[in-house]
Amino acid sequence: MSDRSPDSRTPRGLDRRDFLKAGALGVAATTLHGCGDPGAGGSAVAAAPRVPRALGSPPQDPFAAPPIENVRIGYVGVGLQGTAHVRNLVRIDGCVITAVCDIREPHAMRAADIVEQAGHPRPALYTNGETDFERLCAEEDLDLVYTATPWRWHVPVCVAAMENGKHAATEIPASYTLEGCWELVETAERTNRHCSMMENVNYGRAELLCLNLVRQGLFGEILHAECGYLHDLRGIKFEDAAEGLWRRNHSWTRNGNLYPMHGLGPVSNCMDINRGDRFAHLVSMSSPSRGLQEYAIANYPEGHPKRAETFALGDVNGSLIQTALGKTIYVVHDTNLPRPYDRINKVQGTRGIFQGYPDRVYIEGRSPGHRWEEAGTYYEEFEHPLWTALHEAAIGGGHGGMDFMEDYRLIKCLREGLPLDMNVYDAAALSAVCELSEISVANGSAPVEFPDFTRGKWRDWTPWPIVEA
Repeated sequence: MSDRSPDSRTPRGLDRRDFLKAGALGVAATTLHGCGDPGAGGSAVAAAPRVPRALGSPPQDPFAAPPIENVRIGYVGVGLQGTAHVRNLVRIDGCVITAVCDIREPHAMRAADIVEQAGHPRPALYTNGETDFERLCAEEDLDLVYTATPWRWHVPVCVAAMENGKHAATEIPASYTLEGCWELVETAERTNRHCSMMENVNYGRAELLCLNLVRQGLFGEILHAECGYLHDLRGIKFEDAAEGLWRRNHSWTRNGNLYPMHGLGPVSNCMDINRGDRFAHLVSMSSPSRGLQEYAIANYPEGHPKRAETFALGDVNGSLIQTALGKTIYVVHDTNLPRPYDRINKVQGTRGIFQGYPDRVYIEGRSPGHRWEEAGTYYEEFEHPLWTALHEAAIGGGHGGMDFMEDYRLIKCLREGLPLDMNVYDAAALSAVCELSEISVANGSAPVEFPDFTRGKWRDWTPWPIVEA
């Protein structure tokens, strides 16, 4: 899975930047004239390219499948993150992992051991190459196929699951191409199956506190948010194991906001994206690319092949999204330079503001004048009920408990026949930032229109509620 071009849809011999330019030029004549969305940006916004599809109709209300008493799971990709999810799922009532797929047999056997040691029957193993997930989806009697493979396999695994009558859940991003986003939406609608992107940060304690404060109206009308993924990944990208085998490859040919979901997921919930508002258009720009090249020179001897690699990815990408209602979101991607971890997590309204790293709050009329309060002082009164109920169970569940909570909620919703917290339209909208940002960067930071994956249903669907455990 370490091929030079991670995007198999880019034609051979065509530089990815030129490919994205050509795609944008192909739709340059399709501009927004008299668009009904006030935030769409006028006639200068180019419509994003998309593959025409015979789409069905989105559901009148967010999709909910019949309840499943005991969720039978096939897990595809059990490296570091996949194994963490396996450890969570064996602790959650009402589900069982009955099949495991991985290209590395030792990984699959490790996951099977975890399942068996938890008191469940040993799952069937599928280890016959990169596409053995297709056989799992076709042959196993499952309710859910859950994947934590490298990015380029997320769409193929989810589509194979849904085509074979299974619900699908995937690690992030759900897709890094617009074509893949549409393929997930189309398949989910045609098969009447769930397709959820598992964004763990939606369940972070501070993020859920912020959401509860928003829902209680303490910040007034939410107008702006800032978020991102600011994480020094140089060591991870260059390691000869795990994500180092494939993640650095994306930096060779892609220049944009490659991983927006961690920051964008929580603030999108606060801004009711796809549930009262939607992303309308985006502009994006990247800094020069220096960090990965300098890291390779500093850490590998002369003549080492990693020193000869070149990278398209700008070290810092900033993307600005305007919503249909004219609200704004700034999203940054910063993974190639030395820095502490950060997701910004700013949500700003007419009466107050939440700001992360460190977590702090200002509410007009409640906070001291022009002074931040520590967000921790709000937990006693405004702790989200998920954290009140699950904080002890979530200990050791990955990323401070967020991973356990997202797995718990997925199984609960499937068992009770509830709409999922993040549906296929959310997965597509957040993932679309990846290629849209690349298109904008490749075309001089030109504005690019978001597809409306809901086809107008965002106006009718109600905001994500304060859910219970």
